[in-house]
Amino acid sequence: MSEATNHPLTRRSFLASASAGAAAITCGGVASSVLSAAVKSGSSAKPKSETVVKLLYDSLTDKQRKEICFDWDHTAGKRGLLRTHISNNWMITKPKVKSGFYTADQQQMIRDIFEGLVNPDWVERFDKQFKDDMGGFGKKQSIAIFGQPGASGSAGKFEFVLTGRHGTMRCDGDSADHVAFGGPILYGHAASGYFEKYHHPGNVFWHQAKAANKVYDMLDGKQRKRALAFESPDESRIAFRGADKAAKYDGIPVADLSRDQKAHVQEVLQLLIEPYRQSDRDEVVAALKKQGGLDACHLAFYEDEDWGEDKIWDNWRLEGPAFVWHYRGAPHVHVWVNVADHPGVNLNSKNLSGPLRPKGKK
Repeated sequence: MSEATNHPLTRRSFLASASAGAAAITCGGVASSVLSAAVKSGSSAKPKSETVVKLLYDSLTDKQRKEICFDWDHTAGKRGLLRTHISNNWMITKPKVKSGFYTADQQQMIRDIFEGLVNPDWVERFDKQFKDDMGGFGKKQSIAIFGQPGASGSAGKFEFVLTGRHGTMRCDGDSADHVAFGGPILYGHAASGYFEKYHHPGNVFWHQAKAANKVYDMLDGKQRKRALAFESPDESRIAFRGADKAAKYDGIPVADLSRDQKAHVQEVLQLLIEPYRQSDRDEVVAALKKQGGLDACHLAFYEDEDWGEDKIWDNWRLEGPAFVWHYRGAPHVHVWVNVADHPGVNLNSKNLSGPLRPKGKK
């Protein structure tokens, strides 16, 4: 899916800017004038994440490329297509970002790619999550690059993936068609331990669940009965189920809510996408619009894992034909996200497929 019009980055302009900056970089990772002047200075005119991915790729030695670079359609055994794999706690490659495997300049580039992928107002909050869950940025995170940034034609498709505990982020340079965020992403936080204290104090994402619960509070008795389901589905099951009514989504159709209730669901959506850069937020909204908007979605709350038994539903799910935002708040926060502009997108990721609930579960 292309970048939003108010943040344009065509393949041609990307390659032009990346090539100009990468020309001064050696295989040893010596910083170019672009990085010296922009990345390391903290200037507001930092290169886009896509541009820095190209700079990083060009700086890699043959040994480094062998370890972290893959073909676009590389598969990895049980994980299936590695580029689209996702988990709540994983390292896509062995080398940690903060290690001797990468030069100081390369580590700076990786950090700059991350900062370019998120809302500037959220950098500090992500850093809190990194510190709480992994000891800080790069300590227990790894990256991979798929495809060949800068190659001509279709060979120039690429995707950068950053993984770790409670976080998978992607930068696809306009290469992954039809999907937002470059593919499924995950975010989460265990601010006060694996078994978080009730009401999740210090959790940087808990406000999203509080906003969703306000929608539940607005529902009348009959609506609550429709919205509430007993058993939470497997959190990783975020493959698209399409618009077929036989799919029997959990929860209440957003289309059946009143005008003020719908307005609050819209506010919840804005909070969900707020942590990410504007172009990715715009992609989510555009993809959702193509499948019928929020009116095509269902909102469900699950009572089986009511953390603290306080009737503030920790687990909930907003789902449409090609939109899944699954929020699991018990015993700490995991949020699984999968958004495209139509349900026919095949991610070829084995961990996302299969029934919503394993056999034996109602």
